[in-house]
Amino acid sequence: MLYRLASPALFALGTENAHRLAIRALKVAPSLPLAREGPLATEVAGIRFANPLGLAAGFDKNAEAANALLGLGFGFVECGSITPRPQAGNPRPRLFRLAQDRAVINRMGFNNAGAAAALARLRDRPRRGVLGVNVGANKDSADRIDDYCAGVRMLAPHADYITVNISSPNTPGLRDLQAEGELAALLAALAAERRAGDPPVFLKVAPDLAPGDHERIVRAAIDHGVAALIVSNTTISRPALRSPLAHESGGLSGAPLRDLALDQLRRFRAVAGPTLPLVGVGGIASAADAWARIRAGASLIQLYSALVFEGPGLPRRIVRGLENLMRRDGFSSIAEAVGSE
Repeated sequence: MLYRLASPALFALGTENAHRLAIRALKVAPSLPLAREGPLATEVAGIRFANPLGLAAGFDKNAEAANALLGLGFGFVECGSITPRPQAGNPRPRLFRLAQDRAVINRMGFNNAGAAAALARLRDRPRRGVLGVNVGANKDSADRIDDYCAGVRMLAPHADYITVNISSPNTPGLRDLQAEGELAALLAALAAERRAGDPPVFLKVAPDLAPGDHERIVRAAIDHGVAALIVSNTTISRPALRSPLAHESGGLSGAPLRDLALDQLRRFRAVAGPTLPLVGVGGIASAADAWARIRAGASLIQLYSALVFEGPGLPRRIVRGLENLMRRDGFSSIAEAVGSE
């Protein structure tokens, strides 16, 4: 209720200003207790999660507020995307709130303070909860594979898992790394880079895929030891939208992405079966959305855009709702429900 009363003023600040204000508030806020393990506790890629709901990358780009965000009730938080060198991102305006569609369009372009700044924060952070670190490549990089290896090398010791983001539509040519030869070369280089004791690697893929891509990506991921696929990033497609900002270029997230992301998850599940864990993300705004993604094959789920419209109480509402839905449908654990549709 408080967030709904305050949201008109926050929205009036503009999208990026409101976001910076949220990060600053979280940095100075007292840390709330972490989510406790209960009926929703689950294990994926050797990591124990208090619940399967996570915050997707993009909110905490510079690893500034992970502990405060974990206190909102998430089972895990993913910061980034972080590039080896600092990067200003694309020109403004580059972030658009589509209130009529409960959606966001962004063309941020991996704006972040770089891996060295993130490393300093991660070193100083009291370890609490599950933290993922999402790495990307610099826009002007001469060797993007080397950028990903550098990110993993620097940040892996301070993460519970590392996400390799090759699916942002806002860095020209980045999604080309999803092609067969490029993907195999990237994953082979990352496998060679990893050391004993390094955390598992997750791979984040786009929802805008062609027939045959799902089989190829799953095969490459399994062959090179990827621990999970995150399905999916924002979409460059444009379903029917009502907002006057619908024409803006960039990646679309929020409610209009829900059906496409769910369909892509089902396609990956059909190919991978239970062999490769999946993380469902895109358009999740309620416990029913999250439960549908789990039943379709997601071992974990993530959200971000829904927070813009629903506020910081959303994670706890979804977690409570998931417990009720799991009991209603007769499951004793999240793992038992994964892929059960």
